[in-house]
This record gives sequence, structure tokens and C-alpha cells, in this order.
Amino acid sequence: MLGPPGAGKGTQAERFGRRWEIPKISTGEILRDAVNAGTGLGLRAKAVMARGKLVGDDVMIEIVRERLERPDALGGFILDGFPRTVAQANALDAIMEGRDPLIVVDIAVDDAELIRRLGSRTICEDCGAGDDAEEVISAPESAAAVAGQTEPLRCRRCGGRLVQRTDDNAEVVRERLKVYHRETEPLVEYYHLRPTFRSIDGAQPPDRVADDLAAAIESVGKGLRAGNAAPGGARR
Repeated sequence: MLGPPGAGKGTQAERFGRRWEIPKISTGEILRDAVNAGTGLGLRAKAVMARGKLVGDDVMIEIVRERLERPDALGGFILDGFPRTVAQANALDAIMEGRDPLIVVDIAVDDAELIRRLGSRTICEDCGAGDDAEEVISAPESAAAVAGQTEPLRCRRCGGRLVQRTDDNAEVVRERLKVYHRETEPLVEYYHLRPTFRSIDGAQPPDRVADDLAAAIESVGKGLRAGNAAPGGARR
């Protein structure tokens, strides 16, 4: 699942994974867990993430390679946050050799809407759950917390205080979008000629985006069943 920061990839990946009972694999969550646990990977990644930069390709590729080899991912998975560079996409093609073709969906949202969304996101300071997890906190409540509500809102999962994400302040948001346009947006060019690529409008309400996502994936499935895509994620 491709798209800029704030496009709703996490929300849509979570919903789709629950519906089809396949794991949502979020490299961002893996890295945040490592930061919270104080691991070597976490310490290396913490300063990079706080500045809105991307963690190095070598680290991310090894994280994903290991995760996709686990038994629960062998029957299907959703990748949220990977690949983010063309080098990572090349590595993913190699990882996918001999497996079913990749279905790639780009959730497109313009910068003005992304800046508005990112400025109102929150995260639980205790368990790290974000407001892109629908069962934890809803968007209107999140926005109220960031706007300065007197009593801090609490995470529905653990009761911790909700705070603005450190990588969502105005300066870092602008930097993250610059990094996306420079380093990650070329992935659309990398994938767009594949018969398994689709793009959907992410500026719609979440339910409509979910419907369009399901329809896009179904349309790819029809093409695969008709024999229009090459196996293993290879480009045709």
C-alpha cells in the first residue's frame, strides 16, 4: 500500500487485514516498538524518525525479509510503510520471487489535505497506539486533544494520555512531505505500468476509500485469474 504520510494507509490496511484475516505489517510500528524497547535498532532509528527522515534501506529490507518469512504471512499480507524507495522495491521483488504477485495500491492525497490531517494526529504516550487505529481513538476526538482540550484524552486500549506525534509538528511535517516527494513518490512511476497496480482517491471519507480499495484489489484479482499478470511480482 503506497501513499504519502497522512494518506490513511494505516487505517485502510488495518480494516482490510481484519476483513480478510491477513496480517497488516507496518514497518513504522516495528520501528516504534524498537524505540520504546530501547533496542540497538531503536536507538539508531529514533533520531532519524524524529527529524522526519527515512531509516536506511538496509535496515528496513532486513526487517521486512524476516517478517515475510513468518508462517502467518505465507498466505498473504498487507505492507504498510514499505517499500519507501526504489531500492527497497527492487529488494521486495527479489523477496517475492516464487510467491503470488504483488498487488500495489497507491492512496493519492494532495499536500494541503495532508498537512491538515497530520497536524491533528495523536499517539498514546504509553502503548504507542495512534489514531489511525480505529478501535483506539476517533479522528474528531484526536483533533480536540491537539487543539488544547482541558482534560487530556485517554487511549481506549490502555488508558494512556494522547499526545501529538513528535514527527507531526509543522516543521517536521513539511520535511516529511519533501522527503516523500523526493524519495518515495518515484515508486508510483516504478509500479504504475504493472497490471497489478491501482491508484485510488484518498481524500474521500474512510468508508468510501475502503470501498474503492476493495474494488481496486478485486479488479486486479480478476486480471490475475484471467492470466494477465506474471508470477512472483515480476514486471511485464
